Amino acid sequence: MSRTYTIEQLAAAVGCTATITLKAMDYRQGECTSDGIPYVFLDFATATGQREWLDYAEMYGGLYLRGDRWVLSAKSKSFMRELSGKLGGTVEENGGHSGHSGHGASASPSSTH
Repeated sequence: MSRTYTIEQLAAAVGCTATITLKAMDYRQGECTSDGIPYVFLDFATATGQREWLDYAEMYGGLYLRGDRWVLSAKSKSFMRELSGKLGGTVEENGGHSGHSGHGASASPSSTH
């Protein structure tokens, strides 16, 4: 089961201190580097805001660990799977250039492993 984390809690979980790089009305973005791996973290005021951000981000592709009103992005899928075991959440990979949507993006969120 995934719980709600802040950027600061997510950064601490991977061993770094995040710098807040963006504060929007309904979300914040932070970044840091741990063991040479750059991370981007987001926390959201609402689940709706998170869903809208993920829908928008899907156009650009990427690899995300998505939890309850938080998203973490890093380059290593295997490492994000490890973090998923620790933090909960789901690893998602978006192609960005594949032009078709609905590959599970609209499915109801599930907390089961």
